[in-house]
Amino acid sequence: MLEILKAILFGIVEGITEWLPISSTGHMILLDEFVKLDVSEEFMEMFLVVVQLGAILAVVLLFWNKIFPFDLKKKPYIKKDIFDLWFKILTACIPAAVIGLAFDDVFDALFYNPWCVAIALIVFGIAFIVIENRNKKLKPHITELGQITYKTALTIGFFQLIAAVFPGTSRSGATIVGALLIGVSRTVAAEFTFFLAIPVMLGASLLKIIKFGFAFSGAELTILFVGMVVAFLVSVIVIRFLMGYIKKNDFKVFGWYRIILGVIVLLYFMFW
Repeated sequence: MLEILKAILFGIVEGITEWLPISSTGHMILLDEFVKLDVSEEFMEMFLVVVQLGAILAVVLLFWNKIFPFDLKKKPYIKKDIFDLWFKILTACIPAAVIGLAFDDVFDALFYNPWCVAIALIVFGIAFIVIENRNKKLKPHITELGQITYKTALTIGFFQLIAAVFPGTSRSGATIVGALLIGVSRTVAAEFTFFLAIPVMLGASLLKIIKFGFAFSGAELTILFVGMVVAFLVSVIVIRFLMGYIKKNDFKVFGWYRIILGVIVLLYFMFW
């Protein structure tokens, strides 16, 4: 029962931080420092990634009409604009997919630690504040998903690569920062980031499961299932909140949060 309660806590943290640009992986690594699941190191490494599938299902549910490319009620049955969007999403996945597959173990060994998380939190927190201040006097020239070109998608994909390398950067944070820099509106940047998470997280989860193997114990399956379900439910709430929030507010509050949290983490690991 205690391990299930811990899994619920991990699911809550994942559901909140996956979509807010504050780094889900960073928070999960930090949470793991203080709340230890009674599982093997190999399972925990896999759990921290695969639990994100619950959050991804929330995107599928909430944005189904924008991402499902078929309409069986009308002719033509294929929605060409959505198919085009998916090709752009896959284009954006190329940098992280190629580099991530080649150097996944290297990045885990070098950067998956509290120090790197703290530095990434601070650096990208500052980036959010600087970019939002810069954009105050600028109007975005991409205000609809259909206006995203393949070049724009690939550029956003390279920003996503930064998050694949440095935990604490935040995959959503990195892609949103990149999108804002090249003139994408906050709403479109957030939506494209959500959709981009679907193939990225599916691929990352499959990779981790294959590396772990499929010999789950009953307790491990329960922990994973509970974490994913909680992450899904919390994500539904958080995504709805964020899409309403950014219509009237900028991302600077998340930048300040990242900086404060990063400083606290640095101080903690310096003196304790």
